[in-house]
Amino acid sequence: MHAALSLSRGIDRLNNGIGKLVYWLVLAAVVVSSVNAVVRYSINYSSNAWLELQWYLFAAIFMLCSGYTFLRNEHIRIDIVLGRFSKKVQAAVDVFGIIVFLFPMAILIMWLSWPMFKDSFVTHEMSSDAGGLIRWPAKLLVPVGFFLLTAQGLSELIKRIAFLAGVTDQPGGAMHGHS
Repeated sequence: MHAALSLSRGIDRLNNGIGKLVYWLVLAAVVVSSVNAVVRYSINYSSNAWLELQWYLFAAIFMLCSGYTFLRNEHIRIDIVLGRFSKKVQAAVDVFGIIVFLFPMAILIMWLSWPMFKDSFVTHEMSSDAGGLIRWPAKLLVPVGFFLLTAQGLSELIKRIAFLAGVTDQPGGAMHGHS
């Protein structure tokens, strides 16, 4: 169990580091959006590349932070019923949800999105819009994002099982709610 918890800490560090790096993409998205709007309205010039760059940055923020969001327990939950149960019941429900819902969904999307990225990369797919960007970087974000989510799911599963086995006092951060 200690080796598994060590793996969990490594996954947590990876997703935490990526999450903190992606904070800078938020700033980049704001700058790109602002400059694009100012240029468009001040000198009546626009470029599809700038619009697509905004879209790529938003996609990167969303996809790369899915594992980070799970790590910080900031994902959407509806705890009207579950919040009334003990931490052990909550952890058991989380184990079930990770195994039955998260892993199959995330692994399937990761698996199905890889050929789409690969095809886009091999064919040098470009945007159909004039002046648009290459498409493969945006398509790569899907399998990478779901890989990070799957990895964080494994980390959370390890922490919940360690908690249920009595090895740890708390499965990571706050179970259901903000820390």
